[in-house]
Amino acid sequence: MFLTVKLERYSKPGWCALCKAPLLFIVDLTVKVIIFDFDGTIADSFEAVLTISNRLAVEFGYPPTPRSAVDELKNLSSREILRRSRVPLFKVPFLMRRLRIELKREIAHLQPIPGIKEALLELKRQGHHLGIVTSNSRQNVVAFLNAQGMKDLFDFIDSGFTLFGKGRIIQRILHQNRIDPAIAIYVGDETRDVEAARKIGIRVIAVCWGFNSCAVLAAQKPDFLIHQPAELLVAAAQ
Repeated sequence: MFLTVKLERYSKPGWCALCKAPLLFIVDLTVKVIIFDFDGTIADSFEAVLTISNRLAVEFGYPPTPRSAVDELKNLSSREILRRSRVPLFKVPFLMRRLRIELKREIAHLQPIPGIKEALLELKRQGHHLGIVTSNSRQNVVAFLNAQGMKDLFDFIDSGFTLFGKGRIIQRILHQNRIDPAIAIYVGDETRDVEAARKIGIRVIAVCWGFNSCAVLAAQKPDFLIHQPAELLVAAAQ
């Protein structure tokens, strides 16, 4: 089975390291490789993450976030949130591991962002190639997608145990599969998602329905800033 990725200047067979299948490059810039963040972008997991984070606060030595402070939190960048928490950097990987474990118990209760499934179905119908790069675990993502009937929409799912290393994961995917960065787009809901895309020189769509507010995302100057999942179709066509 061929995974067809469409590039600008040449048509050349290759090999898809992720799907273990031949990779075929075809001349056509209208098709994109659209890579999504998971939590807050596809899965409506903000409440679950907030609840779990507050439950782990004492153990990891940071103040819990009261409901009254949520709006303020959303207006901080990812790095500002980390600094404010005062969690020592050496503890961050352990905190993320615990978050993943706790989220596994919540997967059955999570729902997709309203309208995201319909937008993904249409992007797939149009011939775009969809993937996920997340700091959540691959197991959690696959369980969610299976429960929501969305697994077949994605060509790959990759997970990285890092807060600010998504750019390296995306770059590895592009390199291994010989995908032109010009047709790659990353879609995320946090300032660190915009930062990751900027570092590796690909376009980024920031979504206003997730963890960070529209205002703080706009300050990062993403290529596209959207408010509803249906707007993904317009951004992908640019």
